[in-house]
Amino acid sequence: MGASGAGLAEQVVDTGRYPLTDPTSSAWEDAVRQARQDLRQIGCSVLPDFIRPSRQHDLRLEGVEIAPLAHYDVEVVNAYNIDTNAPLPDGHPARTTMTRGNAFVARDHIPRQSIIHQLYTSPVFQRFVASCFELPEIHELADPLAGLCLNVVRPGMDHPWHFDTNEFAVSLLTQQPEAGGIFEYCPNIRSAQAENFADVREVLAGRGERLLRRLTLRPGDLQLFKGRFSLHRVTTVRGQTDRHSAIFAYSERPGVIGSVARTKQIFGRVLPEHLAAEGRAVRGDQLLD
Repeated sequence: MGASGAGLAEQVVDTGRYPLTDPTSSAWEDAVRQARQDLRQIGCSVLPDFIRPSRQHDLRLEGVEIAPLAHYDVEVVNAYNIDTNAPLPDGHPARTTMTRGNAFVARDHIPRQSIIHQLYTSPVFQRFVASCFELPEIHELADPLAGLCLNVVRPGMDHPWHFDTNEFAVSLLTQQPEAGGIFEYCPNIRSAQAENFADVREVLAGRGERLLRRLTLRPGDLQLFKGRFSLHRVTTVRGQTDRHSAIFAYSERPGVIGSVARTKQIFGRVLPEHLAAEGRAVRGDQLLD
């Protein structure tokens, strides 16, 4: 692969629909225009078959190979990923607890030659993603574990309701389960100025159907999502096959590293980089998580 990432794009991305190396083309403009429209209106855009169908088998096998390296732990959480014993008033949505049993393969376990690693670090891919989100540029996380990871949801488990800590998220489904594993979300249920606890509480209580949208993603589909303000989850996986998705973590500013507590929660360990960065994080809002 060349330094520009063009070689990878031509090999694995459907460049007829998503010409990453040609931002002046009509296909680029059409794809970016549609993504921007989706993100503005419903907070989510899916680019189907972003990975060429001929390479989706390779994509799946790479995920299957590293999935056993995932840190797996069952724990009780809330939608805000804060201490479930925190003193909160009655009726506060963070008092609603759920069991989380999904797992993550950290970046340092993902081979550099893998499709997802090469795509994550590709400048032409980053330029395309930034344009879809209407950002001048995006940066890879400096976090050696969380910058890129593979999310593994095993049969019988789910990824319960939560908010993201980053305003935008990029993911790529690499393996679809036989049943279940549906992505559900509530677009813009909160804002940087308002938590909107009432609607969040309604969704957590199972009464928020009017606020929900559902997506059945397919292997090779790229998902662009504004998860900071949209409550979301992956429903219980059924059958015998795991649900695998690559999570590409980017930020609007360079040098971002996850907190010690959150990193240990997700990956079961921290590295010196996390300890050195602790306490230096700059928040973009004052939301609960």
